[in-house]
Amino acid sequence: MSKVTALYSETIDHLLLPLSEWMADDSVSEVMINGFEEIYIERGGKVEQVDARFESAEALEAAARNIAQFAGKRLTPDNPSIEARLPDGSRVHIVLPPSARKGICIAIRKFSKHKLDISKLIEFGALTDEAAEFLDISVKLAKNILVSGGTGSGKTTLLNCMSGMIYSSERILVLEDSSELQLQQPHVVPFEAQAPDRNGQGGISIRGLFQASLRMRPDRVIVGECRGGEALDMIQAMTSGHSGSMSTCHASSPLDAMRRIETMCLMADIDLPLTALRTQIASAVDLVVQVTRFHDGTRKITHISNVLPVGEDGQYRIRDIYTLTDDKNRSISEQILQHTEETPDFAHEPVLHGLGDAVKLTSECWRTIE
Repeated sequence: MSKVTALYSETIDHLLLPLSEWMADDSVSEVMINGFEEIYIERGGKVEQVDARFESAEALEAAARNIAQFAGKRLTPDNPSIEARLPDGSRVHIVLPPSARKGICIAIRKFSKHKLDISKLIEFGALTDEAAEFLDISVKLAKNILVSGGTGSGKTTLLNCMSGMIYSSERILVLEDSSELQLQQPHVVPFEAQAPDRNGQGGISIRGLFQASLRMRPDRVIVGECRGGEALDMIQAMTSGHSGSMSTCHASSPLDAMRRIETMCLMADIDLPLTALRTQIASAVDLVVQVTRFHDGTRKITHISNVLPVGEDGQYRIRDIYTLTDDKNRSISEQILQHTEETPDFAHEPVLHGLGDAVKLTSECWRTIE
């Protein structure tokens, strides 16, 4: 840590002193400030209010402006909402009044000091050994994978874990609005979008970074989250030889995820018939992994779905390979991810790529090639 970063870290820690107990608690995943008198935390997937407050609105504003300054961003009436990060890597989003009617609102997604891997997710019951192996083989086959889910469902965590399945020899370029991913492979090149200066000059968007990344010899490109027109660039890259890409998006089901990607592609102001766009999206995305956070705080993978070519009616077609059991006699925490007896449309590829030995461990998923 540089001297400047250390100084900011010390200053921000002091300004965020009312949050110190929960910032130090590893079981707390998010801290939410709704004005200087109201603070909530998320622990174990559940949100609860805590008995803490800032001394004044001015004290909270000082903390917000210090965070913005550390991230090299500006909080002004013309720019009342920013995404930033703390010196420890925690993600922060800040919204100023009058847009935030209770006063300055800050959401801090804490940086995990303990890196999770797929084995931990299996231990937590988020998926099974068999489903994990299916994902492992799919990643090694360089399939394009979209992780879909709601806010706080664990999309970034799963993407981090899946990155551990990538061959260590591959060069991975990571593009994010605000750095959050902690990829586990050795050859990772992270990029972060930058806002223009106060005169509107400079800066680079995720879309600009994506276009630049394709000229930097990537084996894989990972976009932390698709939010806009960059989805079109990603889809076009996926269909033009840059396979093995991964990203996340906000959606409540695999089919909704495809529609969401379609909407974001349309934000790029393209002059392309809808049928042609859908054909390209369906050709680009191989798998959608759906993650859900349930009311009891449990986070689970609910679907691993294969995206098929669009149907004759021009609509998306989804084939579920794994889904969560729907046993009315079991609680959500007891539900498990089960194979649907369907096979992906790339079921023949593991043997072609020398993964035949691995396939034998989950022959049900790949029975068409036995």
